[in-house]
Amino acid sequence: MTQEKRQFSADMSVGEAMQTHPEAGLVFSSYHLGGCSHCSINELETIEQVCMGYGVPVDQLLDSLNNLLD
Repeated sequence: MTQEKRQFSADMSVGEAMQTHPEAGLVFSSYHLGGCSHCSINELETIEQVCMGYGVPVDQLLDSLNNLLD
């Protein structure tokens, strides 16, 4: 029985992303998301909402997050 890997998606909340992989927070930080007091991100927001709010290409961030799962 093979366990299916969970993929990151634009409609996933930031909190879900953090639970999906222990290094997801590092990826967000590398895009300057949630790394400091003036750019904190809400764990209830979706990845897409955070990207739109900070001008980060959602596809690029998702590629980086999904690379954690490879």
